[in-house]
Amino acid sequence: MRIGHIGLGLAFVAVLASAWTVDEPVPTGPYALHYPASFGGRFTIPADNPTTQEGVYLGRMLFYEPSISSTKTISCASCHQQARAFTDGQALSVGVTGKRTQRNSMSLVNLLWVRQLFWDGRSSSLEEQALVPMAHPDEMGLAPGEAAQVLQKTTSYPALFKRVFGSDTITDARIGKAIAQFERTLISANSPYDQYLEGNYKLTESEQRGLQLFNVAPSMERNVRGGNCAHCHGGPKLYQELFHNNGLEQKATDSGRQGITGLELDHGRFRVPTLRNVALTAPYMHDGRLATLNDVLDHYSEHILASPTLSRELPGHTNGFHLTAGEKTDLIAFLHLFTDSTFINNPKFGNPHLTSLTTKK
Repeated sequence: MRIGHIGLGLAFVAVLASAWTVDEPVPTGPYALHYPASFGGRFTIPADNPTTQEGVYLGRMLFYEPSISSTKTISCASCHQQARAFTDGQALSVGVTGKRTQRNSMSLVNLLWVRQLFWDGRSSSLEEQALVPMAHPDEMGLAPGEAAQVLQKTTSYPALFKRVFGSDTITDARIGKAIAQFERTLISANSPYDQYLEGNYKLTESEQRGLQLFNVAPSMERNVRGGNCAHCHGGPKLYQELFHNNGLEQKATDSGRQGITGLELDHGRFRVPTLRNVALTAPYMHDGRLATLNDVLDHYSEHILASPTLSRELPGHTNGFHLTAGEKTDLIAFLHLFTDSTFINNPKFGNPHLTSLTTKK
């Protein structure tokens, strides 16, 4: 999670949220995760953190809880906003100290299948990932155990933790587990592209051309045009579990994956993000340097910079795929098919504190 800009409205909610009480029935029992068979079952849910209805309920409350930041004005949702497919629209977000974060806020879509989290893959579980921003001094800015202490003093959270974990003792580990349960439910699988795959949507001529460009690797020898996007962003989930250097710089100023592995071959490599809801998640790249989808296509078309760790699938020697203006238009039309309006409007993923505050007398 990364931190976004904070307004007076969030500060107002922070003051009121500490006084909310649980006066509606909390659902209980196993949580059924629904996803297309094509997504596959290659994911791991820890044995000590099964996904339950009460756990997801608590995780959602915590995801939108601003009290677990040093200023009590920032929540996970500050940089992961549902309307933006759980990004924040900023190149680099702003934390509790007013400093910019090092990297762009990634979308939280379909994390159930992701095994290496953050741009550099530093975390191997959602439980671990959820706690990293809380402890970062420039993000949420809390010392270890401080979030648990804050929540322990509230009137409602201890009872919720008892429902989920069998004890009202709140710990950082349990906070991470609850948020991870909620994040596993953030499944996007109902875009026009999904409907096309199911035979329920007919592509326009432009979208059909965009699909062809997306999937095909170009070949000068065979006079085949293509963008080869699917090599990294193929399959029904629209990403591959890979790390790539995509030619933004000849000498990357951010070491990326190398900072985790220590390997020179990983210099400037970053996790391949999903393209689901990509039209909503601007700006793009690990540092948010590209403002629009047009800018992204311009990069891959004309501005790829060669380097020793550049992805072998990218034409560094020619600086790009040299797409025409019409081909770029067709690709963008196709990329818009990945927008899942049901996902960004699903009330199950929205701010429960706002709902609670507006319904109380």
